[in-house]
Amino acid sequence: MLLAWLAGCATPLVQQRGAHPTVPRLEAGRVVAADGAALPLSSWRPQGPPRAVVLALHGFNDYRQAFAEVGPFLAARGIATYAYDQRGFGASAQRGIWPGSALLADDARMVAALLRQAHPGQPLYLLGESMGGAVAMSVLAATPAAADGAALVAAAVWGRAAMNPLQHAALWLLAHSVPGMRLSGRGLGITASDNEAMLHALGEDPLIIKEARADALWGLTKLMDRALVAAPGLTVPTLVLYGERDEIIPRRPTCRMLAALPASARVAVYPNGYHMLTRDLCARRVLEDLAAWLADPAAPLPSGLEGEGWQALCAGGKP
Repeated sequence: MLLAWLAGCATPLVQQRGAHPTVPRLEAGRVVAADGAALPLSSWRPQGPPRAVVLALHGFNDYRQAFAEVGPFLAARGIATYAYDQRGFGASAQRGIWPGSALLADDARMVAALLRQAHPGQPLYLLGESMGGAVAMSVLAATPAAADGAALVAAAVWGRAAMNPLQHAALWLLAHSVPGMRLSGRGLGITASDNEAMLHALGEDPLIIKEARADALWGLTKLMDRALVAAPGLTVPTLVLYGERDEIIPRRPTCRMLAALPASARVAVYPNGYHMLTRDLCARRVLEDLAAWLADPAAPLPSGLEGEGWQALCAGGKP
């Protein structure tokens, strides 16, 4: 009775599509979506024609500057990178309001199509970090032709099926009774990265969301559900990068994803890696592997960490 009463008190808030239809397009510093929404855009391009093009999708509470180190690193190796603020994050409109899984996927699909037009004949890859990985998985499982491959960095796949029932129930209750309640990770003792200087800078960045709404966390959980279900359908070349010390996305759901992926997927596990692999202290190793794969998805990874390491990781029985 209590749950039924609470459920009637509030509804999770979700962004609606804009009411100003237009032709999707890339503009200087932004991408304009079909509903008229303007999403801030950054790009890092080599001096000459790129050998490959990357659409980078940031994580939850983050924004396009998550790739401020990745972009120049790849550009120096002939690879162009584009990153936009996904709806509800960074400098986009309705910051902090969850946009819904479908709208996130539609935006990524739309920007990928625009990049194909801008760079005809060049291979296009999705690079998804955490939540961005979940978006990439959802897009490519449903629309394999949207990109030529995907690199998933600490992909967010901790959906409801992988949560314990108490966690699931608590999050549902908050999202449906006090959806606007602000929650942070302070006091949980979770380490997102070993790069303390970077973490401090993020704490000072006004475009980083420090406290997420309960209904946004609920929306993220449903997106992660979709990503985990999408794993078997990733038929495009796929590279999965995961840190053995990741304290954000638990090992168990990650192992479920890895076991569900097609056998062609390539996996590298970094023993000293945390959740924010591309910004950790070991980021150079990760970026070198990423650049090598983007240049040639069949080439060996410089780190030598690809192989059956994930099977040993998942056989350890740790959460």
